[in-house]
Amino acid sequence: MLIKEKVEQAKKLLDEFDVDCWLTFARETQINGDPALSFLVDADLTWHSSFIITRNEAHAVVGEYDRLTVEELGVYNSVTGFVKGFKEPLLSILKKLNPSTIAINYSIGSEICDGLTYGMYLTLQSVLSEISFDKRLVSGEKIVSALRERKSETETKNIKLAIRHTEEIFDLVAKFIKPGKTEKEIASFMKSEVEKRKLEFAWEEKVCPAVFTGPENAGAHYAPTDRKVEKAHILNMDFGVKVNGYCSDMQRTYYILDQGEASPPASVQKGFSVIVDAIEKSKLGIKPGVQGHMIDKIARETITKNGYDEYPFGLGHQVGRFSHDGTALLGPAWEKYAQKPFQNLEPGMVFTIEPRLTVPGHGIVSIEEMIIITESGSEWLTNPQKSIILI
Repeated sequence: MLIKEKVEQAKKLLDEFDVDCWLTFARETQINGDPALSFLVDADLTWHSSFIITRNEAHAVVGEYDRLTVEELGVYNSVTGFVKGFKEPLLSILKKLNPSTIAINYSIGSEICDGLTYGMYLTLQSVLSEISFDKRLVSGEKIVSALRERKSETETKNIKLAIRHTEEIFDLVAKFIKPGKTEKEIASFMKSEVEKRKLEFAWEEKVCPAVFTGPENAGAHYAPTDRKVEKAHILNMDFGVKVNGYCSDMQRTYYILDQGEASPPASVQKGFSVIVDAIEKSKLGIKPGVQGHMIDKIARETITKNGYDEYPFGLGHQVGRFSHDGTALLGPAWEKYAQKPFQNLEPGMVFTIEPRLTVPGHGIVSIEEMIIITESGSEWLTNPQKSIILI
């Protein structure tokens, strides 16, 4: 079971980071769910709920009507249900454990570690002050990051399944694309395949897939339009699905042959080859201990040295329960990325590699592959696109 895997992993992380206790504190999770909860419970919770994990134990304090759901997971040493208030059972457990440090889910630089709302933080601080534990609170960023980023066997299996479906749908849509089809029609074809397979979309369905044909298009994060595919267009698609709660995130590039063409023009082929080269060189540089900004620099310099403008975003992000997941980033040292590009890469992290460039008069070339970091380097999770798909 995934939750058992992750709870056991969390115990080991506490030992690794020398933290006595990790506390996840939430309420009405359907409205304000902490991203870490999906590793601790498989249902929404209503009242104030606490999940307390130490190096050797795991405990939960939840509303009485949620107690059986949490108990049935079989991963907690105790599950206490309350009716009138959570304070007494929570403090009772913490006093017995007497941790010198209590990691909670807040972070300045990582959204996936910042699930504790400010109101809940104030509530927790007030309650813990009654036993003088409020000064023991520390950020759980390192624990939550590692828990999300170091994929378990089950997590990796689910990501691979999502990738296989995505690749199959990309192959199918290649036979559907032709001049005169609109971006919306192409997207609808892919959506119908997702529905046939009873899958979920990896991100908001409105922009999944994102379809961009020809020059001067929106480029990213925009819904398909009524724009028609034309000969000599480059067509790029960004698409992913979710399987058992885990995502794929991939891009593929197609070229619509013009009258009399048997292959893309030199400018299109050059752009495509530069992107493939940037991805290959980046992958070769990825290994544990390297920081993400160093990998982004490899791809960015490959693009600019060939005469193209640099892409206006990070080279690659992590993928997991969300299409954008994890703290560490393959990105430049820009203000908006804070410390993410300076995190060390670790085995078990799943990343995209997705540089892009514009070929004037034709459109955008972009490929997005997925890799997993190993003890000595990285391995492909996707079957990498090596040649442009001709329509």
